[in-house]
Amino acid sequence: MKVTKKPLVLISVILAMFMGAVEATIIATAMPSITADLGGFSRYSWVFSSYLLMSTITVLIYGKLADLFGRKIIFFIGVSLFLIGSFLCGISSSMEQLILFRFIQGLGAGAVMPIATTIIGDVYQGEERAKIQGYLSSVWGISAISGPAIGGIIVESIGWQYVFWINIPLGIIAMVGIALFLHETEQKKQANVDYKGAILVTVILSSLLFWLVEGGQTFQWLSIMSVTILLVTILCFTLFVKVEKQAIEPLMPFSIWRNKTILYANLISFVTGVILIGMSSYIPMYVTGVMGQKAIVAGFTLTAVSIGWPLASTIAGQLLFKHGAFKLSLVGTIFLVVGTFSFVFIQSTLNPFFIAICSFLVGIGMGLTSTSFTVTIQNAVTYEQRGIATASNMFMSNFGNTVGAALLGMIVNETYKKYLNDNQSNYDLSVVDQLLNAETRKSFMLEDLSFLQTGLDNSLHMMFLVLFLFAVISFVLVFGLPKKKGA
Repeated sequence: MKVTKKPLVLISVILAMFMGAVEATIIATAMPSITADLGGFSRYSWVFSSYLLMSTITVLIYGKLADLFGRKIIFFIGVSLFLIGSFLCGISSSMEQLILFRFIQGLGAGAVMPIATTIIGDVYQGEERAKIQGYLSSVWGISAISGPAIGGIIVESIGWQYVFWINIPLGIIAMVGIALFLHETEQKKQANVDYKGAILVTVILSSLLFWLVEGGQTFQWLSIMSVTILLVTILCFTLFVKVEKQAIEPLMPFSIWRNKTILYANLISFVTGVILIGMSSYIPMYVTGVMGQKAIVAGFTLTAVSIGWPLASTIAGQLLFKHGAFKLSLVGTIFLVVGTFSFVFIQSTLNPFFIAICSFLVGIGMGLTSTSFTVTIQNAVTYEQRGIATASNMFMSNFGNTVGAALLGMIVNETYKKYLNDNQSNYDLSVVDQLLNAETRKSFMLEDLSFLQTGLDNSLHMMFLVLFLFAVISFVLVFGLPKKKGA
């Protein structure tokens, strides 16, 4: 009988998670350059939202399929799609093409994080699992340490296309490692895939995302189109609940949500998902467009998130069984509140190092909460439900990313448009494309540049205030977690 080689499986999983996490940080740093090259600032949030939409929709499907057919085959499918999407993103010649290929990339990304985390949950047990998941969670931090820096260097040297292509060798090595060193017991379950649930989730998230991103642009908020989209979303959600209660193998088994640990951990993960996407999407924009700094400096400010993340994740893995998820998560959300509150007061004249300090505080909060939730959720269910339980947490985090990208993009766009209209300016949203490019920025008269940067500053500060409100919500939700020691 073949035996799983844990250390080599762990290395393969880390590579896969690094690949998925690096994508989030590198693309954020590269987006000002991509937007300046391809244009289309009004579709800026779609580059994030398209990727997040597909990964959010598919994470539940992949989680359920992994429980039915085994982890390996689903892992291979997901990584393969991710790599195909990465290659295509790199050859995009327009913003519309990039958005389309990000859909493909996201289709595969939905499998990478939850299946990788589930594999570790299968291979390791007890306190060892908590420690390993802590190390694994810190991959997000390590990737962000290198991601923004690598992204900034790549953008300024060989071009933004390579921020996508860097994924390809990592993904291939990860698949080879899992193929050779992970050995699963053969799955005997009869497959009852919840296709109705999958279709309804797709419609729900797609319509909600379209409403948030395109509202106020393609259609007015108070219009027949807007109301119709909301009614479709509500109707499909009602049908989804009914379908899931009747399904043999539901895409989202509501029974696991009766566990208070899973319920509140997932709700907090949704909120922190909004915070994370807001920071990773718009801090580079602030540093580049408002402060006039280079991409590599913007990368540095994001890097600080992940210096705090791996430190906190490692500590959480060591202390989880001793102090419990409640205490660690409480401390984590306090760091999130303090960090996001600090962003409300940043100014364009400040040294970027101050932004890095704020990012570091948020990273501490993210590391403490993410590790605590992953381990406690996996310990709360049996092997047969571990895949979908882990995926449910990833789903809520991704859902927070998706809603956050759309909601925060809407806030920034609408605030900037109002600023331009109130000042009777002849400029429109497309001017931000020029603000994010060091060369075109030089073409503005000093007075115009100051006016436009002030508007972008105001818009991003409004977004930072919303992030702070979400951090406060996460702090309140922590008190719903069971106050017990152990995981």
